[in-house]
Amino acid sequence: MADQKIDLKNLKAGGFIKERGKDMFTVRLRVPGGRMSVDRLAKIAAVAQKYGKGFVHLSVRQSIELININFADFDAVVAELGEEQQKVASCGARVRVPTACGGCEYNPNGLVDTQKSALEVDEKLFGTVTGHHKFKVGFAGCPFDCPKSATNDVGLQGAVWPALDASGCISCGLCAKSCTEGALTMGADNKPVFDTAKCIYCGDCIKVCPTDAWKAEKKGYTARIGGKWGRRPLVGTVYATFLPEDRVVDFIGSVLAWYQEKAEGAGRIRIGDIILREGNQSLLDHLRKGFPEVVVAGTIDPQVINTQLPLGKP
Repeated sequence: MADQKIDLKNLKAGGFIKERGKDMFTVRLRVPGGRMSVDRLAKIAAVAQKYGKGFVHLSVRQSIELININFADFDAVVAELGEEQQKVASCGARVRVPTACGGCEYNPNGLVDTQKSALEVDEKLFGTVTGHHKFKVGFAGCPFDCPKSATNDVGLQGAVWPALDASGCISCGLCAKSCTEGALTMGADNKPVFDTAKCIYCGDCIKVCPTDAWKAEKKGYTARIGGKWGRRPLVGTVYATFLPEDRVVDFIGSVLAWYQEKAEGAGRIRIGDIILREGNQSLLDHLRKGFPEVVVAGTIDPQVINTQLPLGKP
């Protein structure tokens, strides 16, 4: 080992992260959408027991990390995990493994197939070099937003736009009772009155309607851009609504292209900070070229969240 030079930068790019101990690394595994088979999980546990410290770490972005892996065991770890069955994640200035909730597969609140979207993004964009900084993508199936999509560089949240067929309405009032945002009230004619400005696209009215009078007129993702956490957090803001599920990869690719161009020469910088520097109109204009039907007319810059104590001597 003394004669072997370790390129820590390249190792980290491939998901091997230097620990405090000599020649010891954390190996970050690729788990798109946070989903993994039980058999695969058992295999990872066996490898962690054999080569690691006897435990794994579940990262906040749904990755599984093998702890305390010796550099000399890298080849054996990769071989026993099976490279085709279990790929290593990425670090550094690259598109990271996308996170996602369970989506609409089994969650009654889910509006879109977030798992499918996460796998598509992982397959087509994972590891793409940004040239500037990390790039995180997260998927939430509904406005409950469990994955906190707005704190990602691109965060996508399931959305549905309801439309009422008045002829099928039996004036039961269930839709108004279920609308916690106050977007639906019962009018003088005992029919629902829809305040569109208050709608958050949750689709609860559609789910509760006993006659299917409420239907989904549009469905897709609300796309927020510019979020990040860390020392200087930003909350991403809305750039598109009802983005079709089958256009997610193209949309993220377009955002990446703008980021790579505008951040040229700026060093290590996230897209949210580039938006603050360039202004949101630049990104809106860029996205509107390829997605005119879903890009919003206007938005606001990413919102700065000051989580730090005042600077200076305590």
